[in-house]
Amino acid sequence: MNSDVTFAKPFISATNNVLSTMAGITPVPGAPFVKKDNIACGDVSAIIGLTGEKRGSISVTFSKKCAIALVRAMLGDDVQDIISDTKDAVGEICNMISGQARAGLAEVGIKCDGSTPSIIMGADHTVSHVTSSPVIAVPFTTPHGDFTIEFCFG
Repeated sequence: MNSDVTFAKPFISATNNVLSTMAGITPVPGAPFVKKDNIACGDVSAIIGLTGEKRGSISVTFSKKCAIALVRAMLGDDVQDIISDTKDAVGEICNMISGQARAGLAEVGIKCDGSTPSIIMGADHTVSHVTSSPVIAVPFTTPHGDFTIEFCFG
């Protein structure tokens, strides 16, 4: 079974739940689409490999403005090192979204495990999903900027 827009539901649900719970941010999902390149849709990304019955990956990429708002919402005034804290926060958010989305996928018979997140920062960086399957992207908007979730299964 290849990636399909219908599999976006667990990722959208997990994203809404994690961001509203952890940061008090209510993201608004846009229409899922098939990604045509590996250029990140933002400035800081986390990617998690998926193994098990299906193999693939999930990534989340935040604009700089959205990532900083996320860190401040999660840590309040306790921001020590904005770069390090941003990497940690984006990695943890990706990890939580991945876990909840994988639980949702397990309910429909797709069981997989996730790796430790890898973090990539910088303008125009790339996120490579090692797969021959289509990569589905779901853009989100918030009052603090935009971010995108990407996922694929092979």
